[in-house]
Amino acid sequence: MMTNDVKQRIAAEVKARSGNYPSAAKMAVALDVSPSQLSRIINGDLEKVISDQKWITIARKLEVNIFNNVEWKTAKTTVFDFVTTQLTACQEQSLSAILCDSSDIGKTFTARDYVRKNRNAVLVDCSQHKTKQQLVRSIAKEFGLTASGRYVDIYENITFYLRSIDRPLVILDEAGDLNYEAFLEIKALWNATEGACGWYMMGADGLRAKIDSNLNRNKVGYTEIFSRFGGKYQRISPYGKESIQDFALQQFAAVALANGIDRGNVPELFAKTKGSLRRTAHEIKKSKTVIHG
Repeated sequence: MMTNDVKQRIAAEVKARSGNYPSAAKMAVALDVSPSQLSRIINGDLEKVISDQKWITIARKLEVNIFNNVEWKTAKTTVFDFVTTQLTACQEQSLSAILCDSSDIGKTFTARDYVRKNRNAVLVDCSQHKTKQQLVRSIAKEFGLTASGRYVDIYENITFYLRSIDRPLVILDEAGDLNYEAFLEIKALWNATEGACGWYMMGADGLRAKIDSNLNRNKVGYTEIFSRFGGKYQRISPYGKESIQDFALQQFAAVALANGIDRGNVPELFAKTKGSLRRTAHEIKKSKTVIHG
């Protein structure tokens, strides 16, 4: 059963994020609750408002840790600063770009942090929405628009909406997982919102390989997509095995130190996690839970 303490943490995040939406009604759609339920949650009325399953769904969507209350500190790493700067430029100037870099360096974490703090910015996990219908319906839902019904109506509504609001930004994470029709639909969405919406595509080296392969095969649409997204790949980490190792250690150390790990313990933890920021977060949260639990 969901405890009041957990509900309060989720409700606090809901309230903190409410300013990111043009209206409470659109936030309610994005969270899949009614406007009255959303109002009660924001006002601290937590009893019998929604089911425990719905609380869990909202926590997952807003990335609220429901298992413990360990606070995670954001480290201003090279990746964090680079991606934040790029996202800011894309949103403020309605630009588009592609970031292709190694996995597990903090790209997604930074994008989520940006969306959490900025109005009219949404993040879509393309690994979970691979087809054009799933993709467009997900974008609509993130902006608080109805995602059910005829696809053509949803498409027209989202393009109209993106042209109507102030400097929207759509971040497409794990974009290498999109199928061909979804890539073509991104081109169509870009065309329909040119100059009114920023677009940022992110993925690991597989995204670059996929685009390059289709460019070399002259597959329809890829030349146009690559051109619309800046005609080049953004990258943060260096090339070369030793350089990458040094870069990973610097990233790792910044995250570990920001979250209370003693400098002397950094090499051991780096070796244990093999530099994985996801595993690092797990180990740090686990150690804090043991200490404070």
